Amino acid sequence: MISVVIPLYNKAESIARTLATVAAQTYSDYEVVVVDDGSTDGSADIVRRINDPRLRIICQPNGGVSAARNRGIDEARGEFIAFLDADDEWKPDYLETQMALTEKYPDCDVFATRYETRSSDGTTVQAIIRKLPFQGSDGILSNYFLVASCSQPPLFTSAVMVRKTAIQAVGCFPVGIKSGEDLLTWARLSARGSIAYSTIPKVSFAIEGYEVTSKPKRIPAKTDAVGKELLELSRTRRIPHIKRYISHWHKMRSSVYMRLSMRRESFKEALTGLYYNPLNYKLYIYILLNLLPTRGWIKNEKA
Repeated sequence: MISVVIPLYNKAESIARTLATVAAQTYSDYEVVVVDDGSTDGSADIVRRINDPRLRIICQPNGGVSAARNRGIDEARGEFIAFLDADDEWKPDYLETQMALTEKYPDCDVFATRYETRSSDGTTVQAIIRKLPFQGSDGILSNYFLVASCSQPPLFTSAVMVRKTAIQAVGCFPVGIKSGEDLLTWARLSARGSIAYSTIPKVSFAIEGYEVTSKPKRIPAKTDAVGKELLELSRTRRIPHIKRYISHWHKMRSSVYMRLSMRRESFKEALTGLYYNPLNYKLYIYILLNLLPTRGWIKNEKA
């Protein structure tokens, strides 16, 4: 059985549509665990009105998305856990695709599919994934850190299914980190074993508020817990391309700081990224842009 874990916080406008895409799955051996993380907009009431014996809701005080996902993991009864955010949508054969991956690649603990981004006007674009180590529609993502350092994130939470034992072995999702907690979790899991991957998009990600041209939702944490954890991971294990990924992480932080007009912080992050990968050419561009007197370029910057 698959346990579908959905963290819920003030998504009254989308949760019913998201759950409808779960109900439409061609694979039916699943349960849905919705963890209401202190919603105040009636989201939980919408879930309670859905009559499906496979669906249960758990309420807790607001603790953040990691705490909600971890509670769902603890409560899950299935061998596999599929994560789904409350404003994302699955294609009808998503779970069927994931289960096919478990049968084809039984030695893997992580299973993922490509995804597409969906803007507020309904336009969808497939995620850009480069340097996959295999040909065809699926295979083993054995070079996760290389792919992740030159693509959009190859693993996106709503397009990932894991064995419950595997994600518990890496400590689940880190609590207290507001940005990048999912990326750190995937890094820990990829360092632990291989990932089965389908290149066919089976998930639609609501990108509104995450576009490069929009103002970031939050300032990066001053204490870079994700960067420190990634560095520690590189020191304790010999992992190909992880230094490139650390550089990429600092590039992402530099980009966010630039869009917030925080030049000093952006400059510092770019320098840190170059330390781990001097060939990360965009960081040289970031440094130059941070030294320019005007910031109108931000509107067209493509991180």
